[in-house]
Amino acid sequence: MPLPLSAPGMRIGLFGGSFNPAHEGHRLVAEQSLQRLRLDALWVLVTPGNPLKSHDDLRPLGERMAATKAIMAHPAITVTDIEAQLGFRYTYETVRFLRRRLFDRRLVWIMGADSMLHFHRWENWQEIAEGLPMAIYVRPGASRLAPTSRAARRYAHYRVAQEDASSLADRSPPAWVYLTGTSSTQSSTAIRNQRQTAT
Repeated sequence: MPLPLSAPGMRIGLFGGSFNPAHEGHRLVAEQSLQRLRLDALWVLVTPGNPLKSHDDLRPLGERMAATKAIMAHPAITVTDIEAQLGFRYTYETVRFLRRRLFDRRLVWIMGADSMLHFHRWENWQEIAEGLPMAIYVRPGASRLAPTSRAARRYAHYRVAQEDASSLADRSPPAWVYLTGTSSTQSSTAIRNQRQTAT
C-alpha cells in the first residue's frame, strides 16, 4: 500500500474529511496545526464520503482531490486518498491501519470543532480517541459548544493546555488539545449552496 513518504520518529498530523469542496478554512486548520503542534508533516485524507452525511451532492473523489491539492499547496502537506484505495469507510479503520503500519511514527488526529460536536456518533469513536492524540481546531459556530461536547466531557481529564500543544505528538493517548485563534468563516456547505443558487 503506497503511503506518503515518512521516516521513523516523524511527527505526522492526520486531517481527514470529505473536502466537498476544500476551502481556505481547511488550509488554515492545516497550516496552524503544522505550526502549533510542531509537526514534521501533515497528511490530508480525502475520504470517499462521510457515512453520517448524504452523498447526493458529493463531488467525485478525483475532483475533490485535485481541488484539495490546489488549495493545500505547502511543502509539508500531502493530500492522499488512501482510505479509498484501502476500501475503508470509517475513520477508526484508517487509524487502526496507520497505527499498526506506522508504529514508529508519532501520529496526531486533527479535526475542526464542528466535527467534535458529533464525534460521539462516529463508528468506534472511543477507539480513535484512545488510539491517537487529537487536536481540535476552533470553527465558527462551534467554538463554545465543542469543549462541552459528549466526547470532550468523556475525556475531560485528558485535555492538554493550549500552551502545551507542541508536546501533543509526544503524549500517549488519550490526550487532546483545543486550539483557538484565527479562524475562517468559510464552510463547504455554504460554498455548495452558493453554487446551487448561481446555477
